[in-house]
Amino acid sequence: MIRTGRLLLREGRAEDLGPLHEIFSDPRAMRYWDRPAHDDLSQTQAFLDQFMAPDPARQFEFILEHEGRCIGKAGIWGAPELGFILHPDCWGRGLMTEALRALLPRAFARFPHLPEITAEIDPRNLASQAVLKKLGFRQTGFARKNFLYGGIELCDTAYFALTRETAAAQSAGVMR
Repeated sequence: MIRTGRLLLREGRAEDLGPLHEIFSDPRAMRYWDRPAHDDLSQTQAFLDQFMAPDPARQFEFILEHEGRCIGKAGIWGAPELGFILHPDCWGRGLMTEALRALLPRAFARFPHLPEITAEIDPRNLASQAVLKKLGFRQTGFARKNFLYGGIELCDTAYFALTRETAAAQSAGVMR
């Protein structure tokens, strides 16, 4: 469990199913995810089941709770890759940046062998790109039309990485 000024980052619970389904069934939230919005609660249940039984060698993920409500998730879903999603009602308030600032140093501590944490995003997702850059991630690559979203659209991918050294410097207050 991690507490920030406005958030609680915690393990998943069975009662997160409804709030998570609200997020995962929203086409706005899922537009740049790895698949389209869930159209069935069983899809979200399968996600939550896996989330609640993580592989400690590969995963370090948390439910984001704000004012007693599950509003998203963030963490290392497959080391070294970072993943995050937030309910659209919470966009633009700095909540994901706050969550990740608290989570990333702990992720590096949890996986001491990782030289960097990576992220892959659709380059059209400007908000996620901005969050990553605020946190010190640098773009390391770009691939055109390499990802088939929902079996219907070929999308580009932008690759980002945060080195252990950059994260340590930020934690020490050297970088802003």
